[in-house]
Formats: sequence, C-alpha cells, structure tokens
Amino acid sequence: MASLVKTNKIANTGGGATEITIPTDGLWPNTTIAANAIDSDQYVDGSIDNAHLAANSVDSDQYVDGSIDDVHLAIAKLSLSGGTMTGATVFGDQLSSRFTAKDYAETVYAGGNSSTAVTLAETNGNVQTFTMTGNCTFTMPSGSGLQAGTSMTLILTQDGTGSRTGAFTSVLWAGGTAPTLTTTATTGIDILTFYTFNGGAAPTWYGFLSGADMS
Repeated sequence: MASLVKTNKIANTGGGATEITIPTDGLWPNTTIAANAIDSDQYVDGSIDNAHLAANSVDSDQYVDGSIDDVHLAIAKLSLSGGTMTGATVFGDQLSSRFTAKDYAETVYAGGNSSTAVTLAETNGNVQTFTMTGNCTFTMPSGSGLQAGTSMTLILTQDGTGSRTGAFTSVLWAGGTAPTLTTTATTGIDILTFYTFNGGAAPTWYGFLSGADMS
C-alpha cells in the first residue's frame, strides 16, 4: 500500500488509515512510548535513570563512576594480558603458534570391549583403551577432519580368555611387519602409537609398538 510524505505528515494514499503527524521538534509524545522505556524528555534533559535500563545492563551510575565490569557486558572477554579459562575452548582446527604448554593432558577415551571390529575416531580422544574380547580389526581414522600430524595411542588389554589378535588398516610398520600382541589373559597389555603426516580421506598411518606385555 503506497504512502505519501507531506510536510510534517505521513499520509496513506491507499485509504483506510489516518495521517500521522511528525512533531516539528523531532520529539515524539511520551504517551506513545512504553512504560519504563527511555522517553523523549529524558533524551533532552539527561534524566535517564536505572529504572529505564534492563537488569545487568550498564546503568547511569556506572557511566558516571566508571564501575562498568564484565557482568554488565554482553560477552566477558579474556584479557590480552592473560587470565584463567573456566570452560571448554574449541579452536575449530585453527593454528595456534608460539605458545608454551604446561601441565596439560590428552583426553583418554575408554572404548570398552573390542569384539571383532572397531572403527577408530580421533574425535573421541587421542588416547584410547580397549579390552580385546575377540580377534579384532581396527580401522584407522580417516576423513576431511583428520589433520596432518595427528597422533593416536592405543592401550589394548587381553580379556580373561587371552590370545586375542589385532589387525590395523592402512598402517605401515617398521620392517613391514605388524607386532604380535601379548597373549596373556587379563594381564596382557600392549601400548601402540600411531602417526599420520598427511591426514585427510586417505591417510597413511605409521605404527609403533611402544610397549609390549606391560603387565
């Protein structure tokens, strides 16, 4: 529906509505403003008070005395000079450089019983544990999210039967021979470490027996 702007008025040329008069001084009458909103008089005389501001917003007193803090800001930001993070931080596979790591740990994922097939996912954690309850084929991680330079450690423990074997897809081993897992029931523990330097959908993994029969 078309409208026509007249001097100090907006008129509806399509009919069915009255003209709206625009105040010549630019100040809309306070009767058109909701209760506890900031009205036109207060813009002019500066009498905006705390009753007209939402809870935890920056109020008029804080503008004057400078006591604005993170509680009154939409997002509390970590200072560039450092601070303490109290929640999880996701970097989204972005590069972090020239930092010194101290007192850090990797997530340990408890995979439970292996049965005869396990598809590994680095997103579960870079250290993973399994109880060998069958002769198991481990499918190594792959996909667009797999970053070049990813490492993974597997801790494999024999079940009460023992003599469970492990096979690993897309892994190159020293001398071209995959290690034989410890066969001792219950106490047979082997630690294997894997690295990929290309990642992606078709990664090459390099495997190492880091510790055999860690009983």
